[in-house]
Amino acid sequence: MQFKHPEFLWALFLLLIPIFIHLFQLRRFKRTPFTNVKLLQQVVSKSRKSSTLKKWLLLFSRLGILSGLVLAFAQPFSANENAVREKENVFYLDNSFSMHARTANATLFQNTVQEFIQRVPEDEKFHLFTNDNTFLDVEISDLKNDLLEMKPSAEQLTLKEVVLKAKTLYSQDNSKQRNTIIISDFQQRLGDLPNDSNATTNLYYINPLKEKVENITIDSIYLNPNENGSLDLTALVSSNYSVETTAVSLYNGNKLIAKTAANFDTNNKAKVLFSIPSDEEINGRIVLADNGLTYDNEFYFNINAPEQIKVLDIGTTPNYLKRIFIAPQFQYQKTNLNQLNYGALETYNLIVLNELTEIPSGLITALRSFTDDGGSLAIIPAQKIDLAAYNRLLSFYLNTTFDTKINQEVAISNITFEHPLYYNVFQKNVSNFQYPTVKAYYPIRTNATAALSLQNKAPFLIGRDNVYMFAASLEDTNFKNSPLIVPTFYNIGANSLKSSELYHVIGKRTQVDVPYVLNKDNVLKLLGEDYEFIPQQRALPKKTRLLFDDNPTKSGVYRILDNDQVLRNISFNYDRKESDLSYLELGAGTSTIVSSSITDFFETSQKENTINEFWKWFAILALLFVFIETILQRFLK
Repeated sequence: MQFKHPEFLWALFLLLIPIFIHLFQLRRFKRTPFTNVKLLQQVVSKSRKSSTLKKWLLLFSRLGILSGLVLAFAQPFSANENAVREKENVFYLDNSFSMHARTANATLFQNTVQEFIQRVPEDEKFHLFTNDNTFLDVEISDLKNDLLEMKPSAEQLTLKEVVLKAKTLYSQDNSKQRNTIIISDFQQRLGDLPNDSNATTNLYYINPLKEKVENITIDSIYLNPNENGSLDLTALVSSNYSVETTAVSLYNGNKLIAKTAANFDTNNKAKVLFSIPSDEEINGRIVLADNGLTYDNEFYFNINAPEQIKVLDIGTTPNYLKRIFIAPQFQYQKTNLNQLNYGALETYNLIVLNELTEIPSGLITALRSFTDDGGSLAIIPAQKIDLAAYNRLLSFYLNTTFDTKINQEVAISNITFEHPLYYNVFQKNVSNFQYPTVKAYYPIRTNATAALSLQNKAPFLIGRDNVYMFAASLEDTNFKNSPLIVPTFYNIGANSLKSSELYHVIGKRTQVDVPYVLNKDNVLKLLGEDYEFIPQQRALPKKTRLLFDDNPTKSGVYRILDNDQVLRNISFNYDRKESDLSYLELGAGTSTIVSSSITDFFETSQKENTINEFWKWFAILALLFVFIETILQRFLK
């Protein structure tokens, strides 16, 4: 038994007062003469026996009254150790897309919110955070409308991030019992289950998902030209359950332009093919019919009018690059060093120094200005070069220099598959590739990452941002006959003007170049159907570079605007990671507490925190002794 106010127990010393009064009664006796002594002895004997009994009964009743009152004011109770500690609860409510799976009458998230609102005690203060919101020291009445109106979030915290954020929300009072309650469907992509329960912090897992979610998703799309001169648009569709077919529609804006069916194979995957014109701008939207997750039922893309990338090839070597930089995507021009117009360099997107024996100081200055303004530069050394002149130019880029030429035959055997030049070229890392060789090369000292390396680990092609350098003349290698030459130079050219792709993924850092020069003090903005924002942007002499990171947060086709002028369109889609409906096994190998539902958590918590108070019983006991004393005084003579 414990006491809420143990200081009142000192009052038990008051019990000594009635004891002293009853044991040491200080009475003054009066003498009365009697003639019959025999009768007196009988009266005295009976009177003393009854008086002694009554005194002891009254003493016990009065001790009971005082004891009951003292104990009642001390407020005795019984409870476990944690029940008497002040609680500080932090709830994490997962509002990601997977929590918005449809159930019988609502979404999983809506049902979870309703249960949470009904079960949280009205007078309880707590902290709550989601993937994109935080609410501190609130009661459920303060939070009810926010929860009911909450939208799904494209952001997703890992379980480790959830636990770390919860720790930052706790107060500095270490005497409180801290409870972190994670309410989620616990997809595997959230990472390993943390095991952070300890003496001061309890970690609870609540999974409201009770049944399997059946879902069909549009994973990705891509374009290929066909024999008829039009474009084949392919949509990759997958399902997590056995299904034969589902309807898929293609829209241009709000206009339905095609409808077909996705026929699934034994692996529950399907390819859907649409044919679209190659000369038409399209603000596309692919839609499928599915009752699982809703966020992955639509896929946005757009095809803008082609933008030509201007390439200048400076040198006297054969025009092999002309067969790579072809119209309409590229505008290729070749010139020699003697006929070069330095003033026109800024009009190009990519300049290739194609096996020049020397680089004049005036050209070095012009090229530095060109690259500083966002232009791209590719450098291919000649078989014999002015090493000092080359190094004067190269030293400005990633602290790079050429060393004296080495005549040695070496294979080009290492491809950095994650390098931007080759990121999407290979479907998987290849090991049986027929690699080209070099007969001689210039050793490169640089801080840049090698895209291609020789067998002896020396760099053959380096590049970062907008500058690329080869370590050998292409006359000293069979690289021109290798399958690598086309994707290498094509991607160097394509990266020189980072035009919008078919679509972009929300949350991934994206860079897009718009060939448009802004007026002073103007900024570009993006306008969607019901969402508008101003992206990060950098004004360059021939274009404006847009950077996307935190924005946008909503999928759709956006218009890039300068005031009211539409420059082009750009599409964003949600990441499809949440469509992988694989879940963690809760409780396996952890010391955390797993609850089957929000209701179960609060009922269990209420039982564990129940305090049995006994002060009423002691007050009743005191009244009972008052009643006993009254009876004794009235009826016991």
